[in-house]
Amino acid sequence: MWKASFPFCRVFIDSISVNPWTNNPILFWTFWTSNNSTGYLSILPVDQGIEHSAGASFAKNPMYFDPKEIVELALEAECSAVASTLGILGSVARDYAHRIPFIAKLNHNELLTYPETYDQISFGSVEKAFQMGAVAVGATVYFGSKESGRQIQEITAAFERAHELGMATILWAYLRNPEFKRDGTDYHTSADLSSQAVHLSANMGADIVKQKLPTNNGGYTAMKYGKTDKRVYEELTSDHPIDMTRYMVANSFMGRAGLINSGGGSGENDLKEAVKTAVINKRAGGMGLILGRKAFQKPRDEGVELIRAVQDVYADTSITLA
Repeated sequence: MWKASFPFCRVFIDSISVNPWTNNPILFWTFWTSNNSTGYLSILPVDQGIEHSAGASFAKNPMYFDPKEIVELALEAECSAVASTLGILGSVARDYAHRIPFIAKLNHNELLTYPETYDQISFGSVEKAFQMGAVAVGATVYFGSKESGRQIQEITAAFERAHELGMATILWAYLRNPEFKRDGTDYHTSADLSSQAVHLSANMGADIVKQKLPTNNGGYTAMKYGKTDKRVYEELTSDHPIDMTRYMVANSFMGRAGLINSGGGSGENDLKEAVKTAVINKRAGGMGLILGRKAFQKPRDEGVELIRAVQDVYADTSITLA
């Protein structure tokens, strides 16, 4: 099985700090002080009030209707940063922007329009995020959707502006197309398709790319479209999640655009699943985990415990590159 030609996570600090996209000292500081100076990221994302509706997101814990409580959770769990909407972060920026790095999400898919639409639309500007003290901006592109061309152009321009202001950039690289489901298999999380989304994200100027863990492979071959190579499946990947995630890292400029994986929705085995995802990400050469609903849809102490369990994975020197 193919392995990395160099250990991604041991050199990513140097790669990021001299990244020609940004050369951002704030980003370097954020990484270097993350997780007790391990250099890995532990981000709390809470933009689900728009993406999934506020009621569906916060009814389990109504305290999180209050933006203050969202930031307090990130602080108590000693997260690297908190990522949320311009509205949420802006409402508490005066009190908290100097205490924890803010990542302001620029676009969202709102869930009130009927019939439902699936399009990431702008909710604010890079300038607004900069003015309220955010160190980074985030955005989503629905790769594979009919709207993706416009989204790619909009976010590429926004990221260029963010870098001019010295801010870091994070792209939520999601696939979205009903044709990606074939014969009972959902290829939205196939290693080959989602890795290409990672590669596009890095080319758009993303310093960090957020992607779901791959759950299968062969999306290109199943749908008989696009271009691929048999060596992707025979030499560069296997059916092991670490190998498939490693291929994502390879597509992110060999880790120069850091790969963070998402924790997913909340369920019955959240702690086990979160730790497993962290181990896969770390052993594949990733940069960390972005964990939201698994944490804030629980009582505060349980959410903090879960986040810290994930952080312990990255602090554990016995968990190394595969």
